[in-house]
Amino acid sequence: MAVNRRDRIFGVLQLLTLLAIYSRFAHASIEVVYDTNVNVDEEKGLQWTRYSSTDIKRGWREVSYSENNDVWRIHTVCAVSLTGVNNWVRMPYIPRGNANRLYIEMKFSMRTCDEYPHPENLSQCKETFDLLYYEAESDFANSMMPTWDASTYKKLDTVAADRKFTDINHAEINTETRSIPITRKGVYFAFRDMGSCTSLIRVKVYYIQCPSTVVNFAIFPNTSTAQVVTDVVQTTGRCVEYAAAEREPSYLCKSSGIWYLPSGGCKCISGYQPEGQSKCTECPVGTYKWETGSGICQTCPSHSYASSRKSVECTCDPGYFRSPTDSKSKACTRPPSNPRNLSEQFSDQSTIRLQWDKPTDKGGRDDLTYRVACEQCRTGTEYLPARSKFNHTHVTLTGLYPNTEYTISIYAENGVSGVSGVQRKATVVVITEAALPSRVENIRVLSKDVHHISLAWDKPNDPSIIIEEYEVKFYSLSDPYNISRVHVEKQNISIKGLDPTHVYVFQVRAKTTEGWGEFSESIHITLEDIALPDGQVDRVHPGDSPIAIIAGASVAVIVCMAIVIIMIVIFLRSTIIFSDIIGSRPAPSEAPIGIIAGAIVAVVACMVIVIIMVILLRRSVIVFLKRNHRACAEKNVSDCETLQYSNVTVPLFTPPGAVRTYIDPHTYEDPQQAVREFTKEIDASHIIIESVIGGGEFGDVCKGKLRLPGKMDMCVAIKTLKPGASEKNRLDFLTEASIMGQFDDPNVIYLEGVVTKSNPIMIVTEYMENGSLDSFLRNNDGKFTSIQLVGMLRGIAAGMRYLSEMGYVHRDLAARNILVNENLVCKVSDFGLSREIDTQDNTDGAYTTKGGKIPVRWTAPEAIAFRKFTSSSDVWSYGVVSWEVLAYGERPYWNWSNQDVIKAVDKGYRLPPPMDCPEATYQLMLDCWQKERSHRPKFAAIVKTLEKLIRAPELLRKIAKQKQPDLLDPETTDVTRYTSIQDWLTSIKMDRYIETFLTAGFLNMDMVSHITLKDLLNMEITLIGHQKKIMNSVQTLRAQMNQLDQINSLHIEGGVQLSEGFLV
Repeated sequence: MAVNRRDRIFGVLQLLTLLAIYSRFAHASIEVVYDTNVNVDEEKGLQWTRYSSTDIKRGWREVSYSENNDVWRIHTVCAVSLTGVNNWVRMPYIPRGNANRLYIEMKFSMRTCDEYPHPENLSQCKETFDLLYYEAESDFANSMMPTWDASTYKKLDTVAADRKFTDINHAEINTETRSIPITRKGVYFAFRDMGSCTSLIRVKVYYIQCPSTVVNFAIFPNTSTAQVVTDVVQTTGRCVEYAAAEREPSYLCKSSGIWYLPSGGCKCISGYQPEGQSKCTECPVGTYKWETGSGICQTCPSHSYASSRKSVECTCDPGYFRSPTDSKSKACTRPPSNPRNLSEQFSDQSTIRLQWDKPTDKGGRDDLTYRVACEQCRTGTEYLPARSKFNHTHVTLTGLYPNTEYTISIYAENGVSGVSGVQRKATVVVITEAALPSRVENIRVLSKDVHHISLAWDKPNDPSIIIEEYEVKFYSLSDPYNISRVHVEKQNISIKGLDPTHVYVFQVRAKTTEGWGEFSESIHITLEDIALPDGQVDRVHPGDSPIAIIAGASVAVIVCMAIVIIMIVIFLRSTIIFSDIIGSRPAPSEAPIGIIAGAIVAVVACMVIVIIMVILLRRSVIVFLKRNHRACAEKNVSDCETLQYSNVTVPLFTPPGAVRTYIDPHTYEDPQQAVREFTKEIDASHIIIESVIGGGEFGDVCKGKLRLPGKMDMCVAIKTLKPGASEKNRLDFLTEASIMGQFDDPNVIYLEGVVTKSNPIMIVTEYMENGSLDSFLRNNDGKFTSIQLVGMLRGIAAGMRYLSEMGYVHRDLAARNILVNENLVCKVSDFGLSREIDTQDNTDGAYTTKGGKIPVRWTAPEAIAFRKFTSSSDVWSYGVVSWEVLAYGERPYWNWSNQDVIKAVDKGYRLPPPMDCPEATYQLMLDCWQKERSHRPKFAAIVKTLEKLIRAPELLRKIAKQKQPDLLDPETTDVTRYTSIQDWLTSIKMDRYIETFLTAGFLNMDMVSHITLKDLLNMEITLIGHQKKIMNSVQTLRAQMNQLDQINSLHIEGGVQLSEGFLV
């Protein structure tokens, strides 16, 4: 009874153990690589290798074992009556397959030593056996190798039986499982007996996999568990058919063979909709899906249809259209009908006013506008309220010729008029009245001051006409389209509120009972000068310089004083001579009075002259400054705000409207004074350095904390001056801090303060988590949308707009000098470009000339040639930074030498658009790279352009056309020289895909030249950065193969050979 009870208990325990194992791997995939019940030859048996140090016949033996009518081959040993037992049996070589960790499951029975029937025969009796293994790259073992000792094999465990038996007819079966990390191609398992009575009934070797599954429209293949039980394996999935990755799909495979923590996933592409979570199906007829996403197919909007399956958008019905700016879900519309009842409302010698009624049909849209077309109108004709894109039902044309027939058409347009090719218009013919002979003459200036001018003119010569009123038209020469008109009845006018820095153009005409006469000749007037003939503008002459006026005033004062002294001397001499002649002297009270009176008159006269000279001097200086300021207004801002870089950058004038102006620390005799004036001293005890994050020109760059009393801890970046730095390095280090301390803008790096009263000297700035822009982009290749990249460019442009308005020229604008914080906000940094001559060899893309170190790849041509840096040269550099951003940190001009870059740019070469670069952003780059610096946009205009793109992201959809690479440049890789797939992929560091290409059937370079992006996707090459690198090389290969015969005939002076696709 006790034995039966024990059997039942052990049976229950065994069942529970099996259930636990099953539940653990219920959702796992078990791949069996060896099983004694399967891997057995019916004639030869298991064919395990046996060894015994005593008697092989008393060692392990292979016998048959039957249970439930099944016959199995097992190994048994029972050498308990011998001493020095060392019996081995080794399993065959087991290849690992895809396993990282192998499991071995053993079913065995073991006899207890306590109740052995013949204890007198026991020499040694054990109730355990050893499990060992040996890893190998191939099946090399024989009867002697590996050697049969524990030092050659690795001992996995000493296995004991939970249940042992005494009665041979009631053997208890134990099940034990062990596992090993596998590092080689295969393994041998061995069992070592040292005196037990054991039977190995079944041995099974397997490994665990997370089974293939589909989650979030991504397929995850069978994945073997990790070598270490506590580790997980991250598996990247591939999208199901007709799906695209929204974010790279991944899944974690646990050691139990269970998937968990899915991330990322795929979405059904346009034209397909999700079915469950594992399949994308075609949109039915009559429906469409425009974008990749999880949405379902939608029914076509009004006046459109989809006649085929998997439609991306619906086709408009005949006569209906869709504007490029309309969403695909909007109904198709049509152009409006013609404007109605177009008629002349008023006309005279130079003016026509028309009016009309709205079209009866607006085409189903609410963006109706009008456009005016006038065949005979001259260039200077004005249209009020506008010439196009206005929605009033009237228009006035001025500036017309008298007695002229004009054919005028009014077009009604809406958002689809351009794409429809249909023009809806109404036309009218109007003849202006004949010209009047009267014309105003002799316009003249009566008076003027800084903001005011008074004009007068003569009435027309014909005495018979009666003048009703005069019209005075004027505008600034710098803004000829902003015209002002004033009507007066008298022959004079006073105009106030003028800008003293502008040149104004005035014209006058008279109105009689018969209408308006012609305008007078235009005159150009400045507020400090007399009227000039038509077309002339006053200039600043050398003689107008205040220096000459000051010198003249000084001479006048000296002459005046000399005249006073001479008058006094003459007066005294005259008095003495007069007294000698009459023989008497004047009374004591008379002589001084006369002398004093004469002296007073002379002094007063001299003071009057001096006052007049001072007034003239002050007026002349004001006039000189105003003229200078106006002359600067006609140039680039920075041309007048700075001197040439080869001397020193010094601000001359504060730009109009600017709150602050940059002051160059080099203008201070004592650099410490600039530090005290522009920076804040921080106590070194408030700074905690946590780690070194980089190195700079002057020392280490560290990350740390700034703990100011009464404030929360602030994460900061700390630049330190290395010990033993020269005095020059120390001054340059502090100069950079003095520059940074003057700036306060969200897109310019902010200076928290400096440490100068203790060593090491430090510059403390805000901390930017993502570091430099170029490295950040390279580390995140292909991970951002176009709108995010444009947002980065907008931040950089805003920072440069602020610096240019401050009067600061950066000179070293590059992606490496832009820092990025955790919110992807870009900030301009690095204001320490060296001004000294660098005679050492330079390998960092800088070209050294007299006047400073120039970063050639980012620098405008005029700055390289003449060392003249302006805000316009910074705009050029900004264009290169934009290229770096869209190319995800790629090096501009690749591996070209500096001299080749200079020559190529001078010949008109410009960088090609990066892959997937929007056309709008590439056009902005080309605008920044205009050779004539005055044609480049200002930073303020660049910011407005980028903000427009951000507000209208549809403008970024059109991708710039990829031009042919610069095939003939000496530094361009000759892809045609590679004769094998292996060499080509290795050269572009994509050798991981060699087997993938060969398996897909791409066996030679000619086949490679025909590869498309779809082929890469079919080969499961899904990383965007890898796709770009492979396709760029394929594009170069195609072009080189096509132009191979033309290479010898194309040459450019200077050794640089260019593709016309890059010339502007």
